[in-house]
Amino acid sequence: MFNRDRWQEIFQTISKNKLRTFLSGFTVALGIFIFVILFGLGNGLKNTFESFFLNDATNLIWVYRGRTSMPYKGFKSNRQIEFKNDDIADIKYNFGMYMDYISPGINRNQKIKYKNEYNNYSIQAIAPGYQFAEKVYLMEGRFINEDDTQNQEKYTVIGRLVRDDLFGKKSPLGEYVDVGGSMFKVIGVFQDDGGDNEERRIYIPYTTRQLMEKNTDKLDQFVIGFKPEIGYTGAMMFEEKLRQFLKDKHQIHPDDRRGIFIRNVADDLQQNQQFASVLQIIVTFVGLGTLMAGIIGISNIMVFVVKERTKELGIRKALGATPRSVIAMILQESIFITTIAGYIGLFAGILILNSLGVTLEDYFIKNPYIDMQTGIFATVILIIFGAIAGYIPARRAARIKPIVALRDE
Repeated sequence: MFNRDRWQEIFQTISKNKLRTFLSGFTVALGIFIFVILFGLGNGLKNTFESFFLNDATNLIWVYRGRTSMPYKGFKSNRQIEFKNDDIADIKYNFGMYMDYISPGINRNQKIKYKNEYNNYSIQAIAPGYQFAEKVYLMEGRFINEDDTQNQEKYTVIGRLVRDDLFGKKSPLGEYVDVGGSMFKVIGVFQDDGGDNEERRIYIPYTTRQLMEKNTDKLDQFVIGFKPEIGYTGAMMFEEKLRQFLKDKHQIHPDDRRGIFIRNVADDLQQNQQFASVLQIIVTFVGLGTLMAGIIGISNIMVFVVKERTKELGIRKALGATPRSVIAMILQESIFITTIAGYIGLFAGILILNSLGVTLEDYFIKNPYIDMQTGIFATVILIIFGAIAGYIPARRAARIKPIVALRDE
């Protein structure tokens, strides 16, 4: 392997056959390059699926009211289901062993005004647990707490962009904003990784919203944070029991799918992860196909190389070269070209992936990447098969008798 004369001979052969060497290397480099790009795009696609869930907690069950589609127990179809405060109390009582927290929700859009500045924003009337469901991070002040909901306080926590719109660079803490004709004290400013829409919200206690709406006890929805230790199976069992409980309580037909809507984030996450994994397997399979094409390409080129050098190999054997030395010479050249070209293709692919960054997010590919271990493993595999591709014609050449080789035209 470290024979100086052999290396000199290999470099002389490469320099005399530049086109052949380039085509051999290009086939290998292109195979690795395409594999890296496809594998990286597959990871980017998987990142996109995961990002849909990572902005919020994943141990969540969202419950929404709907309209019945089937008559049941004297009730007609198309009946609007109404959630109320006692639903929250009943769920806590019956399913407390599954839950970490529960937060009702009432959603409205209203004009928010501070002095001469105003705009329309989404107002979320919630309980303290909602902070964990939405992964809200406080920049200033505090979030809504239990005392605020029990006392129906007129407090609000505003999003970062609401603060920028209404207050500019001034701290809003302790200031009062007009929310639909009622003055609310700002007690906190939050940010949310979910994006601008999430940060153009304000939060108020749900009991305060109910007080503003003629002291009603109605709710639009609620979110439950179940205990992570119950796992996926426990979450699915909890969902089914909760669905049956709410249908029984609100007199909804067991087969009616429109009366109540439940979204189990754990189930959504698993399904999307499985889908993303399948897509990545498909992409990887296509990438492996390009590696196979590279292997076949280098094999075909090595067959041509050996055939082209048949007379030369006959002379070597006539001068005393052993079959082993003939095989080693051809094999070493094959491995050298495959290794150099393989790593050129690897690093070119990684460079392209790194340069893409967020440019493909509009196509649902976020931060495409390939870890170095996978890239190096694929390259080593190609080198091994490149060596095999060189060994087969080299072994055939080593068996040629000198007199036959010298007659070759």
